[in-house]
Amino acid sequence: MAITADQVPIIMSAGATALGLAALLWAMRVSDGARGAARKYKDRSSDLETTLAEHRSILGAHPGVILVWQGDALEADDVEITPPELYGSPVALAGLLSFTDDAISPDPAVRIIEGLADLEARDSSGQDTTLRIRLRELRETGQAFSLTIIGPSGRFLEADGRTAGARAVVWVTDTTIKGLEESSARGKLEEARQVIARDPTAFLDMLGKAPFPAWRVSGMGKLQWVNPAYIEAVDGVNLDRVLDRQLMLDQASSDQARKTISEGADIDETRHMIIDGERRAMRVLTFPLSGGAGAMAFDVTEQENAREELNRHVRAHDETLNHVADAVAIFGADRKLTFYNKAFRDMWDLDESFLLDRPNHGQLLDRLRERRKLPARTNYAEWRAEELSYYLDIDGVKEDTWSLPDDRTLSVTRQRHPMGGLLLLFKDITGELDLKTKFNAIVKTQASTLDNLHEAVAVFGGDGRLKLFNRAFERLWNLDHDRLKDQPDYADVIEECVPLFHDLEIWDSIKGHITDPSARARQSTTGEMRRSDGSILTYLTHPLPDGNTLIAFADVTATRRVESALRDRAEAFEAADRLKTEFVRNVSYQLRSPLTVIFGYAELLETQRNGDLTERQADYVSAILSASDHLSKLIENILDLAMIEAGRMDLDLKDVDLHRVIDESIDMVVSKAEDTEIAVRADVKGSLGVIHADERRIRQVLFNLISNSLRFTDSGGEITISAQRVGDMVTLSVRDNGRGLEADKRATSFDSFVSGDQRGAGLGLALVKHFVDLHGGTVGMRPVDGGGLEVTCWLPVQAARNVHNQELLLTEGMSA
Repeated sequence: MAITADQVPIIMSAGATALGLAALLWAMRVSDGARGAARKYKDRSSDLETTLAEHRSILGAHPGVILVWQGDALEADDVEITPPELYGSPVALAGLLSFTDDAISPDPAVRIIEGLADLEARDSSGQDTTLRIRLRELRETGQAFSLTIIGPSGRFLEADGRTAGARAVVWVTDTTIKGLEESSARGKLEEARQVIARDPTAFLDMLGKAPFPAWRVSGMGKLQWVNPAYIEAVDGVNLDRVLDRQLMLDQASSDQARKTISEGADIDETRHMIIDGERRAMRVLTFPLSGGAGAMAFDVTEQENAREELNRHVRAHDETLNHVADAVAIFGADRKLTFYNKAFRDMWDLDESFLLDRPNHGQLLDRLRERRKLPARTNYAEWRAEELSYYLDIDGVKEDTWSLPDDRTLSVTRQRHPMGGLLLLFKDITGELDLKTKFNAIVKTQASTLDNLHEAVAVFGGDGRLKLFNRAFERLWNLDHDRLKDQPDYADVIEECVPLFHDLEIWDSIKGHITDPSARARQSTTGEMRRSDGSILTYLTHPLPDGNTLIAFADVTATRRVESALRDRAEAFEAADRLKTEFVRNVSYQLRSPLTVIFGYAELLETQRNGDLTERQADYVSAILSASDHLSKLIENILDLAMIEAGRMDLDLKDVDLHRVIDESIDMVVSKAEDTEIAVRADVKGSLGVIHADERRIRQVLFNLISNSLRFTDSGGEITISAQRVGDMVTLSVRDNGRGLEADKRATSFDSFVSGDQRGAGLGLALVKHFVDLHGGTVGMRPVDGGGLEVTCWLPVQAARNVHNQELLLTEGMSA
């Protein structure tokens, strides 16, 4: 504009005049002695004041105001407007102050800027903007501007901003006062307002009846207008109350409106706030308007709830897939990775950072190929293109298998994702294939095993049809293989078996175990069949876990014949054994009577009551007594053995001091040991205490063991009787350093009537074993290093009565 070029020199002149006047005054003050010079400068000052008054009158005639910021006054970082110097006509100033109803500053210049800063404006190129934005640009970059501002009641203002040296100058002119024609920009802006201007009442009615809150704020953020929905939302009763109290939806809405005014841009935010006492999700839209900003709020609670519900479903879906053992990857319509689960990352051993960058499908394949994880392909480019072609053409589900270089085999499934893109599922079937191979091998092995069994085997399903059979089944019942392989019904199979076995009740009973699903019928059964050809079969029905039933047949004809022969032989052996036992018992009793007579007369002779005996006669009598005593003990041992073998030996159990029994047993044989110059000693470790046993039989055990050691030990030898208590058991052993026994003789030394040196009847160790067995213990024998033998008995502290009889009865029961 021409006015801009004219006014700059005026401002410069006014500044120069003020500077000269100040210098003149200073010179007059410091030059009291130069009166003539003072008068000269006084005249010069008068001329400058006259010139300044002329310049002010010129500026006052300007139909607008001039705002001047000195130095860095526009460089402040805060949003507050720095007060400028104000020049212009009072008429123009009064007119522009009518735009400042919402301004809060007491400074007129600042009030003008606050009132005009956010009104609708258009620059010389036709771009929409605001004075506030252009002032910021003038402050930051020194960019000049020329704007047309639309004021209230259809008034138009023109604002021009320039820099003048270190100053920033803005001219604001009311074109109505100037009487200028409306510019082309004014025409365009006015045209845009005509739509509302034609029927402003209808437009306001429409906003007033809108079901969503709508409001307008001034450039300073003050409420200027609200609709009824807004009043209801803030519980404001009426419009005046809302405007008087400046009731905002929330503080964030006020801040959002200020930000819109400051930046001159639309802002769309969604947040939660309390409306009518309820927490609602509101979408608040603020947009610049001439003189401030407009705003609307939309209740999107349902949409947000639906969004949150969808997000929860998505998270649950993702979490579920993360727990799936198979690898899952989802690619979007843009072929970029949108989801992968933990199994996918672990299967391919990929970096988390690489996956989070959302690589596309092709990049993923390339990365896997670089790391030698994809199947070997002769033409990788062709195979890659085929994989990516599924995005364009896929119908249903596409599956195939990948054989990887690391010997894994994957099942790959592709299908279109409902949200667009492609879903890939990778399943490691290496173990499954191995199991299948092993299963097939097992099936073949089982089939081969069944075919090589001597027993006939057949498996029937719950529907009564034959599922499996072996060759022995065909041969046993003379069946046709071709008919059996077609899975015939049970009735058809049995029809061909009836000529060999006619009992239909048994066949029906077997069928019941096959077809009846009840728990009572699903039990294993056995039975026997005597066929028309004279053969004898045993059969077994056994339910299988898969619902089938196994039937096995075994030809026991030869076995039964052998059993019959063995049974006859066993009965003969038992009869002979009984005869032997009876014979031994009878002979023993028969021998005891004459032996008693011999022993009695020998003792009578030894007393010499009927006359003195010569030395030789006395030796003869002593030999008779010794032989009679030995024969008596032998007969007693034979009777004990017969009683034991007949199962009629009972123990007389009571508390026994084992240490005392050991000492007394040694005393019984010590005289004989002294005669043979053999040392006999006891080695008792710790306290043996009292055991519950048959004292007489324990004495016999010790006496027989010591006597056996004396027989095998030469003069000068040693016999040690050891005893020790270990928990609920007592160990009793007799060890000598004599000649010992060969290994083959040790194996039979505990048998009846077997003697190690052919000098005895062989009953001593046999009785030891039987007596120990009756007490529930065990006996063993081992050679001693350096020569000799050790026999050890393990006896329970508490012996059970009739242990031998109970075991015999149990054995007989099992045999039956």
